[in-house]
Amino acid sequence: MTFKTILTATTALAIAAPAFAADKAQVQFWHAMGGELGTIVDKFATDYNAGSETCQINAIYKGNYTENMTAAIAAFRAGEQPHVVQVFEVGTATMMAAEDKGAVYPVYKLMQDAGVDFDQSAYLPAVISYYTDTDDNLLSLPFNSSTPVMWYNKTALDAAGVAVPTTWDEVEAAARALKANGVEKPFSMGWQSWTQIENFSAWHNIPMASEENGFASLKTEFTFNNDAVVNHIQRIADMGKEGLFGYGGRRGDSRGMFVNGETALWINSSGYYGGFKTDIKDFEFGQTMLPLETSVADAPQNSIIGGATLWVLNGHQSDEYKCVAEFFQYLSQPEQQAFWHQNTGYVPITTAAYELSKEQGFYETDPGTDTAIKQLSLNAPTPNSKGIRFGNFVQARDVINEELEAVWAGDKTAREALDAAVKRGNALLRKFEDANS
Repeated sequence: MTFKTILTATTALAIAAPAFAADKAQVQFWHAMGGELGTIVDKFATDYNAGSETCQINAIYKGNYTENMTAAIAAFRAGEQPHVVQVFEVGTATMMAAEDKGAVYPVYKLMQDAGVDFDQSAYLPAVISYYTDTDDNLLSLPFNSSTPVMWYNKTALDAAGVAVPTTWDEVEAAARALKANGVEKPFSMGWQSWTQIENFSAWHNIPMASEENGFASLKTEFTFNNDAVVNHIQRIADMGKEGLFGYGGRRGDSRGMFVNGETALWINSSGYYGGFKTDIKDFEFGQTMLPLETSVADAPQNSIIGGATLWVLNGHQSDEYKCVAEFFQYLSQPEQQAFWHQNTGYVPITTAAYELSKEQGFYETDPGTDTAIKQLSLNAPTPNSKGIRFGNFVQARDVINEELEAVWAGDKTAREALDAAVKRGNALLRKFEDANS
């Protein structure tokens, strides 16, 4: 099914039915999925509503991840919170603290209270471990999970006579050949803290912070100003001076640079696949695993996830929470998850959805689309590669962004910027610890 077909069908249903069914329990679901992703989210809600006699899920787009989370927090303080809010992975520690204060209805308890079948072991370990408490209870429902991959313009690489790079030395060499062959800004990336610090560290099995990257306690302190990360960031800065790297923004702002051929090697989320299939017409593209810095590690460890989960907020009626539980069960079914995975590039959150995608021949017709899954499950996670859990990390990422932008602009060395980012970031960690101890 194409996005156009989905959009047409969803629009037709929306016209045919009222926005709110008066005789159904109403559930407000605030999400951060715009464009084609939002179309699929709307489809899931519409399809579920059509099959339920008692529940109405109202999926509402509230802006990007930060805007959606901020809106939900403000709504909760005003007593007008939604039932479900989509929160990106860096908001996990903040939401866990909110759970401790009674604002969150943990998913494991929601499903138990609603009497809805729920098997936590059905979920991919690399995904679910990120969102469980110390007793292995699931706090929020994994929904759109991704990991960064390296997207490449195969047509441009072939024209430049270079193979798909697998190491950072090869990335630099390929960028030089691409530049010589007319590619304006051969290498770029998005979500730079996530891709170039958080995942670079996990991929090379080095800690980003103490206390098992924040999983062990709130006393965690950042350590990403180590030699490995500093040298890596300085390499990218030096590539920029040579015209081999072009910075395009903090989130997915540089996506257009890859789509229009200005950039041929782009590190960002696997979740861009669906949009690329629709938008890229002039060249052949692919995705491959993250490059290895051979001076740091002999082999990669595993990447860590990004994306978001669905958190349930307290303060509503039991019949409405029953609907939330049933909707979560519906979203987790293999058919929905396989559809989501195949049309977006996000990883399937359950083993069954992965197996269904294999049975349907998806990885044969769309080669490379299992790259994210392979990266996440490459090795058993270590304390350095299980993930990250930092309080105030939304703000800390802004600090990291500011400091990295100073590097790209030539105003600071990588050492100066990362030392400053660690110092400023640690102040935010202590502020969070003080407020939640």
